[in-house]
Amino acid sequence: MATTRFVDIQALSALVRTLGVPRFLETLAQTLREDFLRWPDFDKSARLASHSPLGVIELMPVSDATHYAFKYVNGHPANTARGLPTVMAFGVLAEVETGFPLLLAELTLTTALRTAAMSALAAQAVARPGVRSMALIGNGAQAEFQALAFHALLGVDELRVYDLDPAATDKLERNLAAYPALRVQRAAGIAEAVRGADIVSTLTARKARATILTPDMIEPGMHINAVGGDCPGKTELHVDVLKASRVFVEYAPQTRIEGEIQQLPADFPVVELWRVLAGAEPGRQDDAEVTVFDSVGFALEDYSALRLVHRLATEHGLGQDVALAPPDGDPKDLLRLL
Repeated sequence: MATTRFVDIQALSALVRTLGVPRFLETLAQTLREDFLRWPDFDKSARLASHSPLGVIELMPVSDATHYAFKYVNGHPANTARGLPTVMAFGVLAEVETGFPLLLAELTLTTALRTAAMSALAAQAVARPGVRSMALIGNGAQAEFQALAFHALLGVDELRVYDLDPAATDKLERNLAAYPALRVQRAAGIAEAVRGADIVSTLTARKARATILTPDMIEPGMHINAVGGDCPGKTELHVDVLKASRVFVEYAPQTRIEGEIQQLPADFPVVELWRVLAGAEPGRQDDAEVTVFDSVGFALEDYSALRLVHRLATEHGLGQDVALAPPDGDPKDLLRLL
């Protein structure tokens, strides 16, 4: 009987611990690069979103000739007051040939890992060489993953951190104490955190047209990793920061709806990151140029994560086999199952 591999949060945690967080992030970034270099092979679309006053629920599908993947994910910023994560997700990887579901997996923890790996992959492509310092504005659930990814993939070893909630920064400092090569410096405000930073990552959760970064904070050569703005009506950068920068995106039709560039006309020039990775477009053009990765999260990234999790879970014997499809027998006789 064909079965589906089920990887829950405990199995995924065990899988990451088996490899170690830095190696897992490096392997995930390499998997993302491989799939982005196959960009024309994929059937792509913007995600389907159902908005409510308190949040959003989304479906994110993508496929190539071999595999189909989708992610179910929510975004509810007020959830933390209820003891629930702001973001929760699961996903499926299936065979295109048969439609059979190969993998059912948690994607809450995996999304944090793939978002960080994607941010670091983009920075490898367009940030200045030799970066060492990063400001983390917003110290919630995503922050440590970003810090570890940029440390593993780019050698960032100095963090300037700030959050409106001091408890969030306390949490970040506790978690990163296990990584003594990362020096963490608390800042009294955003301007202090970003001053002199090679990279600025904005990771705020509030669903609003915010201006976390303003033009007076931006220095020549900075790379801005804008992660928090990921749905209509939610932004983090002052529009003039974008106008003065070279902007890179995952999938332009989706980012123009959800990303920082929703503030700009539809013909504002952006570069899809896959073109830089493939050598079809230049990345950074000089050391003084300000670059922005307008990251909203795209379904191909979840495809890559699911593909990697399926391979590693099978290799390491983690997760369990479950019967999502009917067992062997007459496929025309479903009543027999009752």
